[in-house]
Parts: sequence; C-alpha cells; structure tokens
Amino acid sequence: MNLTYEVQSAPIERQGLRKTGGDILDAVLSFIRRFVCLSEPQARVVTLWTAHTYLIAAADVTPYLAITSAEKQSGKTRLLEVLEILVENPWPTGRVTSAVLVRKIHAQHPTLLLDESDAAFGGNKEYAETLRGVLNTGHRRGGRASCCVGQGTSISSQDFSTFCPKAIAGIGKLPDTVADRSIPIRLKRAAPGEVVERFRRSNVGPEAKALKDRVAAWCLTVAESLPASHPELPEALSDRQQDGAEPLLAIADMAGGQWPQLARRALVDLCTEGQAADESIGKLLLTDISQIFEQRQAVKIGSADLADSLSEIETSPWIEWSNGKPLSAARLARLLRPFDITPHSIRLEDKTPKGYERADFDDAFRRYLRAPSVIPHFDAQSATPQQANADAALNESAKRNIDPAVAASIWPKTNVYKPCCTVALSRPQGKSEEVGIEEDL
Repeated sequence: MNLTYEVQSAPIERQGLRKTGGDILDAVLSFIRRFVCLSEPQARVVTLWTAHTYLIAAADVTPYLAITSAEKQSGKTRLLEVLEILVENPWPTGRVTSAVLVRKIHAQHPTLLLDESDAAFGGNKEYAETLRGVLNTGHRRGGRASCCVGQGTSISSQDFSTFCPKAIAGIGKLPDTVADRSIPIRLKRAAPGEVVERFRRSNVGPEAKALKDRVAAWCLTVAESLPASHPELPEALSDRQQDGAEPLLAIADMAGGQWPQLARRALVDLCTEGQAADESIGKLLLTDISQIFEQRQAVKIGSADLADSLSEIETSPWIEWSNGKPLSAARLARLLRPFDITPHSIRLEDKTPKGYERADFDDAFRRYLRAPSVIPHFDAQSATPQQANADAALNESAKRNIDPAVAASIWPKTNVYKPCCTVALSRPQGKSEEVGIEEDL
C-alpha cells in the first residue's frame, strides 16, 4: 500500500492526521490492552514503541522492549502476537541460525520480535554469542556485526548492519548489556478478576489492519519533523535511558493531548523500577549505606557497626552475604575498594576504631546514586516539540486537561496538581551540575 502518495497528495487530510495523533495512539493502546494484561505505563510505552517502528528511519537510537516475567503464561508471547499485527515489517522468531539472524536484519531491517530469549541465550553457544553481539550493537544507528563470508580460500569478513527495532521476550533476566539498552516490560500472570479478551487473529485481523494503516499514515505526516525535534528528557533517567526514551518522547510530543506528560511518567515509572530491580551489588551497597547515614544523621560510623547495620536490612542480601553468614567489616572493605573508599581510623568518643566518614562516600554517591526526581507537567492540549522544549513548567492549562480520575488510577500516590511536581529537565545544550551522574559499570 503506497501510503506516501496518498498522504502527500492530500494536504488537508495530512493536517487532520497530525491533529488526531493522540486519538490514534489512544486506539492502539486500547487495542493492545484488550488482549494483554498490562499496566497503564506499560501499555503507553508499548504503544509509542509500536509507532516508533514506523519512524525508525528518523531515529538514531532504538530502545528495545525487554518483555520478561517470573513464570510462564504471563502474556509474553501473546504480547508479541498482538505486536506482530500492528508494527511495521514484523519478524517473529524464536530461533534461527546465526547466519540468517545477521543477514536478514541487514537486508530487511525488520521489527524483530524475539520469543523465548532465555532458551536462545542458554542454548547453542555460537548462536547465543551472535545474538548477544547483534543486541549489543543494534540499538544505535551504525551498529555492525562482522561475519565470515565466502568459501574455501575465498573466505573474508563483512560488516552487517544490526540496527532495527527489537522486542525480546523471555523468562527471568536478560544479559546486563542487553537489559541496559531496553525498557523493561515485566509481565505478571493475570490475577482472578483480571480478564482480557481471547486473541484470535482471524477475528481481529481486519480491525488491526485498519488501525495499522492509520498509524502508518499518521507517522508519515510527522516523519520529516522528528529528526529536528529535541524532546525534554526526565532527569530521573540515566544517560542511556534518556537515549532510548528520546525517540519515544518525540512521538508523544507530536501526538499532543495527554501523551507528552503521561509518556514521561510512564518511562520514569518503568525505567526506575527496572533499574531498582536490576541494581548491581555495588550500587545496592551504596544505596543502603546512604540510607544508614541519613537515618542516623551521622558524620562517621565504625566499620563493624556499619557492617552490622547493613545486615539488619531485611530486603538486602547482607545478612547471608558470606556462606550464609552476615557481612563482615573485612568483606565490606573489599566491596567498597572499587569505589576508592577504604576504612581509616576515626574518633568516636574516647575510641579510635577503623571506620568511615560520610565525606568518604560523597564522590561515589554523586556518581552512582541518582537523586530522586519527579515528573514535569506539559500543556496537555497543545504540546508540541517546540513548546515542550520551551515550557516544562506546570501551568493552568495542564491542570485543567489532566483527568484526575485517570491520573489517580495510574499513579495514586502522585499529586498531579501541586507545583512541587515540576523539576528541571535535561537540556540539549547541557545538564545541571547538581544532577547525579550515572556511569556504565
């Protein structure tokens, strides 16, 4: 279907599509949630990612969808099945040869819908390493995988493009390098009372095709504007998370309505939750130590006392850190050594034990722990990429156009009406020096 000719030959229809972008995305969101048990933030991000597959040519980075669950029958495969009839150029697969994987991505730039990734990574070593290489490089335009080509004495190497949209479904955790490039969609098995429609492709095919055509046509109307857009990026996200969020937020800003604000909330909700769940031991240790200093309002703590306090935290692993025994002062020192933090003599009343001062952790806290942030508000009716860049402050229009019932149902603990919810956002020209820096470990 030649959508390019149809849209370009009808400027009035083109303008109408631009105005109804939010309505089209709303329809996609509702369609997906009919068949898969997703939270509102999850459905919103998946919807934006669906539109992103049509606009991949306008993006330099593509965020992966990491669709995971703790157990089977949680809706992972069903979500891929629904996406297959909505996204651009879908390639649903569970396992192919290494040669087919890199060559098909290079030749067709499909939307890869990879199921049972846990089996893929745990199976054939050659395929697992090829898949890992494709995923590690394929999130950014220009990513390449090098493979041997030819036969006999004519063997040489060739670089194959790995850049394309990817949704990866599996049980448990993805490899850290892949998860770092992904937006986590952690599915849970439907609870009693949570009912979704039975998915029958033959029944919903015509409806899905009509919806897919609407998405494709609208995406054509905004494609030229996206490369020049610079959406505001929530500071609560790490640098790599901001890279992945940018193309999705550019689409949300183009859609207007409630999409600019709710998309930012959804991304922060999912990414920070996933980041906490996948926290490295080092960052978890720093987080717990920071909380201990804060709770005590202390400027120095002895090594043994700090180790004991860490072992009292029920939600952390320190109580059984060493073969079922609590974390010791000596092992604590070894864990802190990579952060250039070492115990030294401190004075506590009339004693001088080995310990740590709060100032010893300042650099590590600043670099690896992100300060709490809240989400900005946007004019829900007239948000555009330019307006989003120029005005991130809460205003009366935004307050009027946010449905309290919708906001309360999505984030019941967040008061969307209080001006204290506005925060500084990252700017294309630079970042605030006061914001914590998160580096790759």
